[in-house]
Amino acid sequence: MASRTPVEVTPDYWDDACRHLIKRDRVLRKLIPQFGEARLQSRGDAFATLARSIVGQQISVASAQSVWNRWVALCPKFQPAAVLALDVESQRAAGLSARKVDYLRDLAEHFDAGSVHVRQWAQMDDEAIIEELVAIRGIGRWTAEMFLIFHLMRPNVMPLDDAGLLKGISQNYFSGEPVSRAEAREVGDAWAPYRSVAVWYIWRSLDPLPVDY
Repeated sequence: MASRTPVEVTPDYWDDACRHLIKRDRVLRKLIPQFGEARLQSRGDAFATLARSIVGQQISVASAQSVWNRWVALCPKFQPAAVLALDVESQRAAGLSARKVDYLRDLAEHFDAGSVHVRQWAQMDDEAIIEELVAIRGIGRWTAEMFLIFHLMRPNVMPLDDAGLLKGISQNYFSGEPVSRAEAREVGDAWAPYRSVAVWYIWRSLDPLPVDY
């Protein structure tokens, strides 16, 4: 069941990653100290995190929060089986589109049936987890990679489909010139094995407020 007041967790590798990146990358050498003690934080459980990502697709943050609050209120015991018991009409009344109702049901079915191996994720590599997640309707590679970074806190994810990352690399490394995925990948090669941490700071260079996924 999703906690109503989830505990925030910070990656234990963060300080080591910062030291590594400061040594390896001239941009991050200047960027990282600007954000002091700010850290990536994970909270909530896997089902709630993925459900929230579906609810928030293609609508504003404020709208997503409003719809999320109304939807979660429909099932006080927020877990896959409870979501499967919801009727379509009440979910539509909460503000969900018919497509999102369908996506959320598919997500709940995958979790309820054990098609996603949450307890084995710690032993699985990133691509294996992505493969499980993109089998769920409404979850593409970008959403899966955001989940790896923000929920599982995997240290070495390079989300090349992320427009913000490409923009940040363009501004910080290419004087604002457009950047291809290949060029972005090459910049990210220097960040390994802590690409996720570098990506987080590149995002911060565009928006100082930490991302809340």
